[in-house]
Amino acid sequence: MAAAKASPAPVGIRILAVDPALRKTGYAVMEKTGSTIRALAFGTIINAPKLLQSSCLVATREALDAVIRKHHPEACAVEGIIFVQSYKTAITMGAARGAALIAAAEHGLPIHEYAPLRVKQAVVGRGAADKQQVAFMMRALLGLTETPDPDAADALAIGMTHFQATDPARAALAGEGARV
Repeated sequence: MAAAKASPAPVGIRILAVDPALRKTGYAVMEKTGSTIRALAFGTIINAPKLLQSSCLVATREALDAVIRKHHPEACAVEGIIFVQSYKTAITMGAARGAALIAAAEHGLPIHEYAPLRVKQAVVGRGAADKQQVAFMMRALLGLTETPDPDAADALAIGMTHFQATDPARAALAGEGARV
């Protein structure tokens, strides 16, 4: 009788998810193995109000670089550009987003973008959800012992959205490819 071959251990995918902002950038490192998603690390990069914008951008890129070096994600998911009333806010948000994209690009990570409405719909079920609802759902969905701060929760939600968007089973049901 032949010995049964052991199944290889399931291989997971690890991503960095980022909710960029000049003063408070949320980040999360998440891993999906099979149907299990877990948060390996998450938090908020906080830049002091007295720090110049240029220094905030450098600090954010450096902090994300350290997270990437520590956790070795295979891809990056980031919140896409949002519509804002003020051009100044749009420029500032775009600059912060650029710092995050550069950190990911320097490590050769493929970058996937998700609109805020899509992120909220994916994790709460409606696009008008507030930050507290997103944070509560991230705690519940990931089995966290504490509710993450709003910026970290948004990053976790971006990561969850990425895993949903790239799930081959969901894509097959929707009749679309698995790549974003």
